[in-house]
Order: sequence, then structure tokens, then C-alpha cells
Amino acid sequence: MLKRIFVLSSIAVFGLVLSYGTTQNSHAPTDSLTITGHVFLDNNNNCFRDQGEPGIPGVAVSDQVSVVVTDENGAYHIAGSEGLGIVFISIPNNYSMRVPFWKHIESTSDQFHADFPLKKEQKVNSFTFIHASDPHLSKAVLPRFNKFKAIVRANKPDFILMTGDLIHDALRVNEEKARGYFELYKGDIEKFPVPVWNVPGNHELFGVERDYSLVNSSHPLYGKKMYRFYLGPDYYSFNYGGVHFIALNTAHYHKIWYYGYIDKTQLAWLAADLDCIPPGTPIVIFNHIPFYSAVQSILGCIESMRSPMLIKIDGKSYFRHIVSNASAALDLLKNHNFILALAGHNHSQESLSYELEGMRVRFNQASAILGNVTFKGMHMLSGVTLYRVKDGEIDEGEFIPLDKSKKK
Repeated sequence: MLKRIFVLSSIAVFGLVLSYGTTQNSHAPTDSLTITGHVFLDNNNNCFRDQGEPGIPGVAVSDQVSVVVTDENGAYHIAGSEGLGIVFISIPNNYSMRVPFWKHIESTSDQFHADFPLKKEQKVNSFTFIHASDPHLSKAVLPRFNKFKAIVRANKPDFILMTGDLIHDALRVNEEKARGYFELYKGDIEKFPVPVWNVPGNHELFGVERDYSLVNSSHPLYGKKMYRFYLGPDYYSFNYGGVHFIALNTAHYHKIWYYGYIDKTQLAWLAADLDCIPPGTPIVIFNHIPFYSAVQSILGCIESMRSPMLIKIDGKSYFRHIVSNASAALDLLKNHNFILALAGHNHSQESLSYELEGMRVRFNQASAILGNVTFKGMHMLSGVTLYRVKDGEIDEGEFIPLDKSKKK
């Protein structure tokens, strides 16, 4: 059983094409430095490496750019890091942590040292997890979030995958309001009885809609940086019960517009992460803006200036509400045992299934914790999905509504 792991975000409508120039935004790297440390077995559970506590080999460690694997002594070494200010490990099967799986890189020199303590757990072959999404948490939404907590307590999953739009909004507000929402979410999620693994959605992109937020793009927490400040890496991986779970950040932005996209740095990281897992390992991807979705066909092409279906960047069109370059990620996954992709964003439960060269891949979305929505006469219920896993096989999932049905 995994122990408490700490905390590791939007509905949109679709419309016309807008045109803008220049290239997509890119992450600003940190100054080059060397990161070293050990991943070790914390026998006395004090979160420090004491004499005689052995290192753990074969654990993937990353700065969100490079991925290295610990040696026979549990040591790792990332030379000339140009990462995003964070170092983390991919927790291996049959281990857990009492402290975060990631650390902010804080160094005034060209060296940074970070050790990661692990606790050995019994081998798990069967487990459950809940896929939840889009709480848009604010004080007004806390009653609904408490309903979600009640579902968690009743079903006792091993962990939760939360696919974005975690907070009410950081896109269109100032720093004080955005921080308040992040602090509310982080504080409340730490009360959950099981680990919660998060990914950001478009509502976690701080200040990006600058015509509303009035935040300068030079702000030190602008864009994806506020999420990393509060919740750590915006893409990462972990292992549980023989399954490899990969968190991706599919909420990208250009000027004042977010859109579904995976940048080159993240794609390179994904390739390196996949190289570290044994052949045949079942893989689950979870992210906010979905790879694919049928919701757009339900909504149709709505003429909305605030949330258009497409934008143009350097003359090329990009979808906003699905991942425009999903094929780039799928090309990396095609030679692996990729079985399930989970997402949110559209506030509706959806299941797509494809047979690909003898392998079945599902692209499933969760509805919103925030509440019910109606699309073209279709009333989408608020709820979460409980998945059961046995020997690497994942069932179809059980939808659990947040609200009890009203008797007619």
C-alpha cells in the first residue's frame, strides 16, 4: 500500500480561427549546474540517510529535461542541468515515500545535492484508483470537494489521478488571487487519506490572459511557474502495481491563448522516461487537455471570441481543446504497452476505444467535480471514475456521480 505522498487545470467552448505571429512559448532553463544524490532505503523512516542504509539501483531521476538511472549504490549524477528548477524521481514498484518525490533546486553554486528516501512495501498485483478532474476549487466549491472526499473515503482507492483545472482560476487574475486559490487547493488536498497525483490544466497557467489578469509576462511565476512553485513538476512519472503512470502537461500557451500542445522539451523527456521501463510494462497517460475527444462534434463550431476552436501561430493552425500534436506523443508510445489515456477539460465523462495493430487503446475523460453541464440538450453529470486493476489489466471503470439521483 502506498503511504501518504503529498500533493504532487477547464471547460471551454469552441469557435472561429484567430491569427497571431511568432513561435510558441518555451520554458526558460535554469543556469547550468550539476545535480547529484542518492535514492536509498530509509530503514528507520526518518527521511535522512543514516549509516548502513543501502542505495536503491535502477531508479529514474530527472530534472524535467534529462533522465538518468541510479547506479548499483543508488547514486545519480545529472551534469550540466538545464532543467526547470526541479529534480524528482519516478517512484519504483513496491516502494513509497513519506516526503515529496520532488525538490526545488535551490543553490547559489554550480552544485546541488538531493537525496530521496524510499520505504519498501509489499508487492501489489491488484489495486484501484480514482480518476477525477476539474474541481476549479474555490471556497464556494468546497462543499462539492467534500462530496468527492466522501467518495474517496467510501471506496478506499490506492490513489487519485487528478487531471487539471485544480483551482478556480489563475489565467485571468492577479498574483494575490492566484496564490490564494493554489494555497486553498494544496492545503485541502493534503487532507485526503490517499495520495493525489496532479497535472496542471489551462486554469493553472498564471496570468496568461493578460487582458484580464494585467500580469506582465516577465513575472517570475508567470505561466507554468506558479504551478511548479506550489505543486512541483508539471510532468513526471511513477510506478505502482506493475503499471507505469505518466503525467503530461498538455496545457500550453501562446501570447494570451492557451491550447493543447506538448512541447519539444517534454517530448524528449517522455522518450527518455520510456527508455527506463522494462518492455511490456502497461502504460497509463494522464493529462488535462485530451489527446482526442468527441465533445467538439457535440458542441459544433460555436462563434466565440473568448475561446475559439483554433488559433494560428506563424501561419499554422492549432487545435485549442485537444492536443494538436498528439501524434508526436503516440509515435513514442507505439512500441510500448500503452493501454489507457486519461484526461479532463470538457466536463463530461467520455470513452473512446481504438484497436491499434492488435492492441486496444482507450482515451477516456472524466467529468467535472465542479458541477453538471448541459451541451446541446445532453446533461453531463458531475462525478469521478473508479478503475480496478489486476495483473496489469484495467477494467472499463465505474462512474460515481457526486450528486444523488432525484426520485421522480
